[in-house]
Amino acid sequence: MKPSRAGTTENISVSMPAELVSELRSRTGRRGLSSYVTEAVRHQLAMDGLAEIVASHEEEHGALTEQEVEAAHRELFGEENAERGAA
Repeated sequence: MKPSRAGTTENISVSMPAELVSELRSRTGRRGLSSYVTEAVRHQLAMDGLAEIVASHEEEHGALTEQEVEAAHRELFGEENAERGAA
């Protein structure tokens, strides 16, 4: 499900290596670049949040076991992908 485009936007300037920008534009075209970067940032923020949750859990309960990681992976991605995620 795609997030809605509701809300305001803000123009910002970021610096990236030229070869990265070139690859982005070849994949997205000029008009799709902002959407692509927005989704990449959303994904990274979600991963950062997940890492914070895991760190907090491990601080309180110790390291996650392989079984806990496999169970979480199955819940998130389904049974067929469980082993690949645990590696």
